[in-house]
Amino acid sequence: MPQPADATPVVSMSNSDLAGQDRFGWYTDVVREGIAPFALASPYADDFTARVTATRIGDARLTAFSFLPLSAVRTPRLIRRGDPESYQLGLIEGGPLQATQRRGTNAVQVGGLAFFDTSYPLEADFPDSGNGITVTILRLPKNTFPLPNDLVDRLLCRPLSSRSVTGSLLRHFMGSALRPDGDRSVNENTRLGGIAVDLAAAFLAGHLDSGSLLPAETRNRALMARIDAFIDANLGDPHLTPTAIASRHHMSVRALHQLFSTERNTVMGTVRRRRLERCREALGDPLLKGRSIGAIAAQWGFGSPAEFSRLFRRTYGTTPREFRRDSAR
Repeated sequence: MPQPADATPVVSMSNSDLAGQDRFGWYTDVVREGIAPFALASPYADDFTARVTATRIGDARLTAFSFLPLSAVRTPRLIRRGDPESYQLGLIEGGPLQATQRRGTNAVQVGGLAFFDTSYPLEADFPDSGNGITVTILRLPKNTFPLPNDLVDRLLCRPLSSRSVTGSLLRHFMGSALRPDGDRSVNENTRLGGIAVDLAAAFLAGHLDSGSLLPAETRNRALMARIDAFIDANLGDPHLTPTAIASRHHMSVRALHQLFSTERNTVMGTVRRRRLERCREALGDPLLKGRSIGAIAAQWGFGSPAEFSRLFRRTYGTTPREFRRDSAR
């Protein structure tokens, strides 16, 4: 289906339609365009299958590469040939990675994150572990990244744990932004691009113990992303209040309200809107037609059926019962 002019699409492509001898060259070209020029080698080069899914998010680029075991080398000559002057934050899945850049050598296990700079030589090896490999790479322009280059360089090819809250959010973001139904408007794309940079910067600052170096705006947006995720994960809790949200994030209720002062909705307005959205999805789901409206409302944190019906009608211009009936037609 053609995309609207103001949409940012998620593009997926593979080399499955090419002859076996052409597939490795295709993948080398895709890596050059999606990351930077590399010299690639693989024991499967004669019949190399690969798939790539990519999208732009603001000034950043997010790409998932699925491929067979290979080694990749970026030499000074290749850097002179082409350097996008960007940082690369990669989520490693399917098989481990052994990489070397500057003074760092890192063995990244499945589920780990690796950090690179396109302006320095790099050696990376994905050994044959019996599985296909997927690397999701967030490409971040260095000239707009909010951390000093000399500090960020300390993390090149260093072990980066993603077990923190920010790390978990970053991993989730990198996967969800590449969903096939992820086409976005220009405004939404710009907003998500800002979130990508803020989460990456907060994640790296946490490993540098240098959170104070982040601009206040970046810190606030990264905090907002954590609060958004907490709200989404706890919508069914009827005790999800500003006090509970502020306590969970070690801040005062006043500071929480101030953080939301530039948002479209207040704290509880955001909670109610997202609860209504979940209820609306459930009411339109034919698989849930046997579940009562009251049970659906309670599942998503509404303690009063009357209050739920009133809010639903005020928001969507119809009652929950009428919406469910019309959705079934």
